[in-house]
Amino acid sequence: MSFNKPINPTHYTDFSIPPNVYITENNLGWEVGNCIKYVTRYKKKNGKEDLQKAIKYIELLIEREYPNEVQ
Repeated sequence: MSFNKPINPTHYTDFSIPPNVYITENNLGWEVGNCIKYVTRYKKKNGKEDLQKAIKYIELLIEREYPNEVQ
């Protein structure tokens, strides 16, 4: 593990609250945290790929929160 890498890389610097701080301080959990992370950075990092990743985490969240509902 490298401690020299920035915690908030350049694709997060335009925000008043870094996503990692927002996610942690609000105890949002894995799926919600990743949705926020990917949606926050998509314009500056991986574009459509990050939006698709956010969708995947939303789908995982739906499966976890509503396991008995068939879609």
